[in-house]
Amino acid sequence: MWLLVRPEDQLSEHDQRRRTALQSAHPVIATAAALAQRFGRILREREVADFVPWLDDASESGIAELRDFARGLRRDQAAVTAALELPYSNAQLEGQINRLKLIKRTAYGRASFKLLRQRVLYAG
Repeated sequence: MWLLVRPEDQLSEHDQRRRTALQSAHPVIATAAALAQRFGRILREREVADFVPWLDDASESGIAELRDFARGLRRDQAAVTAALELPYSNAQLEGQINRLKLIKRTAYGRASFKLLRQRVLYAG
C-alpha cells in the first residue's frame, strides 16, 4: 500500500520501478494510486480548492471503495473543508483520551476508581 501512496520523491529507485510495474500491470491500480496520492497531497498541503474536484474524480473512477469513500466525505464535506481551511486541531485531546483509555484497560477489573484516578492524575 505504502509503495503506491507515497510521493515519488520519497521512494528509492527500486521502489519506483516496482510501483511503475504495478501500475502498468493494472489500470485500476494506477487510477487508485493516482487518486490516493492526490488525496494525500490535498491533506498535507491543505488544498481546499482541489478537494471537490478530487471528490468528483473519485466518484467517477469506477472503483467501488473510492466511490464509497468519496460519498462518505461528501456527507461530511463541511467538516472536511473546515479541517482543511482552519488551523485548529483536536489531536491533543484525542491523544489524552487514548492515554486515559489505555490506563483504564490495563487496570480493568483489578483496580478501584481511587487507583485509576491516581494513575491518571500522576501519569505523565
